[in-house]
Amino acid sequence: MPSTLTDNYNRIHNYMRISITDRCNLRCTYCMPEEGMTFLPNEQLMTDEEIIQIVRVAAQLGIKKIRLTGGEPLLRPNVVSLVQELSQIEGIEDLALTTNGLLLAKMAADLKRAGLKRVNISMDSLKPERFKQMTRGGNLQRVLEAVERCTEVGLAPLKLNVVLMRGFNDDEWDDFIQYTIDHPITVRFIEYMPIGGRQQGWKRDYISLEERLKGSKWHEQAIPVDKPRHGGPAAYYRLPGAKGQFGLIHPVSDHFCDTCNRLRITADGYVKPCLYWSDEFHLRHHIGDDAKLAEVLIRSLEAKPFNHEMAYELSGQSLSHQPTTRTMSQIGG
Repeated sequence: MPSTLTDNYNRIHNYMRISITDRCNLRCTYCMPEEGMTFLPNEQLMTDEEIIQIVRVAAQLGIKKIRLTGGEPLLRPNVVSLVQELSQIEGIEDLALTTNGLLLAKMAADLKRAGLKRVNISMDSLKPERFKQMTRGGNLQRVLEAVERCTEVGLAPLKLNVVLMRGFNDDEWDDFIQYTIDHPITVRFIEYMPIGGRQQGWKRDYISLEERLKGSKWHEQAIPVDKPRHGGPAAYYRLPGAKGQFGLIHPVSDHFCDTCNRLRITADGYVKPCLYWSDEFHLRHHIGDDAKLAEVLIRSLEAKPFNHEMAYELSGQSLSHQPTTRTMSQIGG
């Protein structure tokens, strides 16, 4: 068994994102339809034991960082015990989770004790009514309470993920950056991506982050800073005297595929080598056979293209592969 997962372009993969449920207690406009969403039957979701075995094999292949996603991962029963089991796997150096934050305040301390290192919270607006509209029912105050609680228990560095959409929340750009002045957190602006058959609405709502930064009142004051540990693909900036910082993740206007180091596991046990393309390989068929699981993970990287072609959706160019039809909530982001 090789000790590293390397694709055809010599990219070493040490990061695995695992969707532990496709269910969510919100219906964010860019992620999931308001009605008619069909969720996986419970028997099609990976069990805790299956997730643990996959991670053990992945760790032997050089995976060092695990991020639990969804859906909303905190809806999964026994998520704290799952975190505890994963945190004890040899070779796993970093265990993180992405959440909408609604259930986080009351679970933060238990998750920290179980071995969770860090949390990313999706928070696309600082305005309560707009937040409720964009999430179709979310309570901003509960998310802000979760931010404070994570700081108290030491789930840090804390990151807020903001998917920027034209005409929805792009006017809050300056407010989010100002939020970093008094709060020791990282706000990460993320370009809206054409995932899961949303190309038509996406073209209307997409906005380039570089374009938005240049139009910001903070543009001249923003100081580029070195990428922090676990900084991911973002380019980071800080305002003079600020306690926090902000980052730009631009998968469309300036993709970072040449440094991609991640694999994604869907809630029903498929490995996706690329977020955008439809290629996926079934892992659950091979539960109980470490060698076969390793073989599937290695084979998935052989099918990984050099880059996605999200920007082609803007220009109308032909795509070289078939894009995924899974929604973001089904993939795990």
